[in-house]
Amino acid sequence: MTPLTDDQVHRLLRHANDLARRAMDAGHHPFGALLVAPDGETVLMEQGNVDSVNHAEAVLAREAARLHPPGFLWDCTLVTTVEPCAMCAGTQYWAHIGRLVYGMEERQLLALTGAHAENPTLDLPCRNVFASGQKAVQVVGPVPALAEEIAALHRRFWKAR
Repeated sequence: MTPLTDDQVHRLLRHANDLARRAMDAGHHPFGALLVAPDGETVLMEQGNVDSVNHAEAVLAREAARLHPPGFLWDCTLVTTVEPCAMCAGTQYWAHIGRLVYGMEERQLLALTGAHAENPTLDLPCRNVFASGQKAVQVVGPVPALAEEIAALHRRFWKAR
């Protein structure tokens, strides 16, 4: 797997945040995810959030597993705006996607949403989910340089709910 530069990470997270913005504009929660090829540049798939069960990351990982062999996916990267919840991290694990990049921690999202009924956050960091498995998924995140851009979109969305 090609190491990612800070520049690549920032560019990919901004792309994912643009997808989150599009999801929000379509009336969905503002989450976006990408599947990036082993070269660290080529975006193979894009996904915005669908609903409270079909999160961007889980939908993307399931479709990636349908389209690509596990050996290929192990060298790919799932890029997402917010740290994946337990469901999404588990789906990434089972899809065999070997690296994760995320911008903002789930705990930071919880601080923005509070006890909102549409975001009943599980306080279970993705690193804990991955550490419970038998495969060493590489995790890059949070990315402080982009966390505020991502948080700004969520503040706007959740304030209006």
